[in-house]
Amino acid sequence: MKKRIVITGLGVAAPNGVGIPAFSEAIKNGVSGIRHNSQLEELQFSCQISGQPQISDELKAQYFTELELRGFNSTGILYGVIAGMEAWTNAGLPLNENPDWDSGAIFGSGTSGIDKFRESIYKIDELQTRRLGSTVVAQTMNSGVSAYLGGKIGLGNQLTTNSSACTTGTEAILMAYDRIQSGQAKRILAGSTSDSGPYIWAGFDALRVCPSKYNKNPEEGSRPMSASAAGFVPGSGAGAVVVEDLESALARNALIYAEILGGNVNSGGQRNGGSMTAPNSTAVQKCIENAIVNSGINSNDIDAINGHLTATTKDSLEIENWTKALERSGIDFPYTNSLKSLTGHCLSASGSIESVAAVLQIYEGFLFGNKNCADLHPEIAALIDPSKVLLKTTYNNPKIIAKASFGFGDVNACVIFKKFEN
Repeated sequence: MKKRIVITGLGVAAPNGVGIPAFSEAIKNGVSGIRHNSQLEELQFSCQISGQPQISDELKAQYFTELELRGFNSTGILYGVIAGMEAWTNAGLPLNENPDWDSGAIFGSGTSGIDKFRESIYKIDELQTRRLGSTVVAQTMNSGVSAYLGGKIGLGNQLTTNSSACTTGTEAILMAYDRIQSGQAKRILAGSTSDSGPYIWAGFDALRVCPSKYNKNPEEGSRPMSASAAGFVPGSGAGAVVVEDLESALARNALIYAEILGGNVNSGGQRNGGSMTAPNSTAVQKCIENAIVNSGINSNDIDAINGHLTATTKDSLEIENWTKALERSGIDFPYTNSLKSLTGHCLSASGSIESVAAVLQIYEGFLFGNKNCADLHPEIAALIDPSKVLLKTTYNNPKIIAKASFGFGDVNACVIFKKFEN
């Protein structure tokens, strides 16, 4: 018998809202977090807009001591700690005096402390190695975010950081699900984070996959599924969920946001059309199909899809893959949305931030609209009825949402969330 596994806590540091109340209101009301970025303009990037969480010094002080903030220069760890700690307290869980052997964290990252790396390189080049400070290793090791969270909460179970490009956050949730399903933990703080700034985003600007013609109109720049989509807007932030055994959640009378029915993670092996940057469509379809089988549902049970949908030329292919995997098209296709229209593409944080959005939709009974998609791409309109790409928020009480992420390296992840019913 499979265990029933649920989500009991949510946390987020997103470009359009830091903290669950602000984020929930933003996605319901179509509030964009994409802004002009003066640093990118100074550095002569083609794309001079970005999605970046707005973090005040007062908010930092709520999560880090004055000593910790001295010499601190890792936006990824900052976002991850804010989102992770919010999810933990949102779940009604305590900060432990002793290690909590039943609780752990699987918190992903693409990189850690890239600005701290840059600072360190300059000091080394200037023969100032002794002035690097005592926290440079903790800020720059890839597992820095999970290590910080483990120490602040007192986690005694598995404590690790996964890294699978833009699939990272969704994969972390499924890794947490598997660990609890195997009986090795009662709850896992799962999520992912991504650093901000030009040293993260420069490579994508060089690849010419980011838009350059919306620098004066930032909120119009991210256009998933649109005929006028011109590439993804770079973003950053963090999302977090507390994944917990239902028995444990009920025993402590926890608020339950949604149930995780199951999911799947796979790779296309960079074969049959797949590459470092492009998906193997057969693998994408297989990932979705296996997620449905693993969840014990039928494809017709899915009310909505929260897609990866980055506003690149691959959006039409993603929708085609969904139609084939679900064997649903036209008016029969589920409602579909992409959070990237409001946040940009938050890279390694995208899957976790978007999963938080998917769970909020299930818990609060709404589906947010797709900003900047009044001109649906004709290739998508030929596959699914345009009414399935909502332009405004609707309150239609979705019961089951499929959330998928696809990443560089030809890696895929799909998780199925369901409205909780005891």
